Amino acid sequence: MRILIVEDEFTSRKLLTALLADYGQCDTASDGVECVDIFTKALDEGKPYDLLCMDIMMPNKDGHQALKEIRAIESQRGIPPSQESKVIMVTALNDPKTVVKAYYKGGAAAYLPKPIEVETLTAILRDLALID
Repeated sequence: MRILIVEDEFTSRKLLTALLADYGQCDTASDGVECVDIFTKALDEGKPYDLLCMDIMMPNKDGHQALKEIRAIESQRGIPPSQESKVIMVTALNDPKTVVKAYYKGGAAAYLPKPIEVETLTAILRDLALID
């Protein structure tokens, strides 16, 4: 599995990398601008990401904006919804409006609150059929 971790906070980025490294190759981005660039390059190389773990609150371009661009790129390239990269939005904001925006307006597959709990992350990966 190819995984892109998008998190502006160094400690959270390292934690997610450590938790997900057993499941596949992990690349990282520190904001939404870098995320979209790396995502697009991976598509260009024919090596799309299976999973993106993306923080919502980031400088330059937040997670909602980056996800909207990613979904537009996938659509432009004729990638059907069933083959889109799975996106888990990660945030410290436990705000229902943020969750609704991530799911219903942004096309996120799941929502992971901080602090990140291993059991919750593993359950989400199973629910998304990314791991057994």
